Amino acid sequence: MVALQVNEIQAAQERLNTVRREVSRVYIGDTSAVDAMLIALLARGHVLLEGVPGIAKTTLVKAFALALGCSVRRVQFTPDLLPADITGTYVLSPKDGTFSLRAGPIFANVLLADEINRAPAKTQSALLEAMQEHQATIEGDRFALPDPFFVLATQNPVDLEGTYPLPEAQIDRFLIRVSMGYPSLEHEVAMLRAHGVAGPEAKAILGAGEVLALQSVAARVHVEEDLIDYAVQLTRFTRESAKVTLGASPRASLGLLRAAKAHALLAGRAFLTPDDVRSMATPVLAHRLIMVPELEGDVKARAQLIEEAINRVSYRRAPR
Repeated sequence: MVALQVNEIQAAQERLNTVRREVSRVYIGDTSAVDAMLIALLARGHVLLEGVPGIAKTTLVKAFALALGCSVRRVQFTPDLLPADITGTYVLSPKDGTFSLRAGPIFANVLLADEINRAPAKTQSALLEAMQEHQATIEGDRFALPDPFFVLATQNPVDLEGTYPLPEAQIDRFLIRVSMGYPSLEHEVAMLRAHGVAGPEAKAILGAGEVLALQSVAARVHVEEDLIDYAVQLTRFTRESAKVTLGASPRASLGLLRAAKAHALLAGRAFLTPDDVRSMATPVLAHRLIMVPELEGDVKARAQLIEEAINRVSYRRAPR
């Protein structure tokens, strides 16, 4: 692997900061959610945003998708949505009597899946193959999805009436879960001041080719062997805890390392540090844990377990 040059890191950080500023022109709120989405994009992962209604989740993901400058499709998940509504299907042409593929919204660089937990598990699972293998199978035929392929999904964790919890396999495909709360006083005041005025629309900053180039830069961030061991030890701690019935998988270990490398790039570094791994541990690992029954309804228990892992698993630098 070719070592990263200083100018490559600086150029990548400048472009990422431009995207952040462009999204902030449209979305009024905490920029940490924007950073999490950038990290997932760089790590070739997907994002699940959770939050109560009315906190601009959809506004955020739309602005972010437009700033990427890639093809974007949006799906409003509902209980009557079918898998073919996402992947597409073959339709008969009356003129010549042949079947042709009518591609679904999944064939885009960025898929906005709004209220993903409103659709039944069969429809939710239509995304599984796409999110993991970047391909879709329709009537036995496999079709490659555009590259890059990025899913931004939202869900409401409070209003559970008429919803279908995401299956564990689906949750594991999301690299990062972002929990969005109410805006600060300053941000909410700014929202009210801007209300009634035609809001700005995010402009395309990047493009599909530039996104792929940035992903390549993130993949080349240098990682020492002892940091790989540290990331694995953190995930293994979750499997051995008496508080969980199912801990983080090896896919989570891979995701943690990729997200930590993206975090380093966003900070303008060509190398990984222990703080990069610690910073990404909660957003990457917490949503993948299945807690014991007595803690299942405790929304803070997962994050507390990751904090316990960070406090108890020590980083040991290998002798040089």
